[in-house]
Amino acid sequence: MTAPVIGVVGLGSMGSRFARRFSSAGYEVHVYNRTRDRAAALEDLGVQVRKSPRELAERSDVVISMVWDSEALTQVMTGSDGVLGGLGPGKIVADASTVEPEVSARLAELVAERGATMLDIPVSGSLDKAAAGELTLMVGGSAAVLERVRPVLEVLGNSVLHVGERNGSGLVIKLAVNMQVAAQAVAWGEGLALAAEYGIGRKTATQVMLHSVIASPMLTYRAPFVLAPPDEVWATAAQLRKDVAYAVERSAGSARAAAHALELLDDICRSGRGDREAAELIVQAASPQVREAPAP
Repeated sequence: MTAPVIGVVGLGSMGSRFARRFSSAGYEVHVYNRTRDRAAALEDLGVQVRKSPRELAERSDVVISMVWDSEALTQVMTGSDGVLGGLGPGKIVADASTVEPEVSARLAELVAERGATMLDIPVSGSLDKAAAGELTLMVGGSAAVLERVRPVLEVLGNSVLHVGERNGSGLVIKLAVNMQVAAQAVAWGEGLALAAEYGIGRKTATQVMLHSVIASPMLTYRAPFVLAPPDEVWATAAQLRKDVAYAVERSAGSARAAAHALELLDDICRSGRGDREAAELIVQAASPQVREAPAP
């Protein structure tokens, strides 16, 4: 059986690693990015750079998208030269962006009108996991279509998990994950603050807590960024703020820990630090200004 042609739309930190994974696995790969320089940087791999999402979709069997938010996904899908214009019967769109579930479901309906199928495939995992093809993919949409495209998705992740037949189901779980990422980061910062009250420095506190039962995989790689920021930002504070906001908006007032994290993320973004690594949330939670805020 001939391997499907893969198109990757969106070549940020994660999307560029997707393209590299597919190219290394021997797939024919087409790429598009709004900023052409990011796409051109991959040409040495043999990938083919396309001028528009539509052109990419016309030449691909499976389109993988990874863009910033609901607005960006809607534009790349429905714009005058968007993905929808290049779709036809049998093609598959697998969107890995973290967007609003309802937006994804509406776009899936438009994709279906073209005779194609859309899955939401948001991912969980660090950039090194992406480079190694060890992400977790949370898939919403047709299980039958997932099985058709599973070999492609397993290039990206060693856990490809079907969440539900309803489009947007994978995104609901992704938002549930990221609201807990934020809550854990806040709790870690508050732990650093408590340690500091007794003269225990961040380096020592971080080392000890990373050997304790609270050291989740996320904190294992992100908590050390408070001591030494990474050379490449893995996920920005603004990006996490966007995801947590989506989650809190859909939680009917029950997401109290996430709502507190959102307030701190708002403070970070208002102060011009939104482009820093999301570990900035730990820093904010550990700051004296936060600890000294008057109780309600």
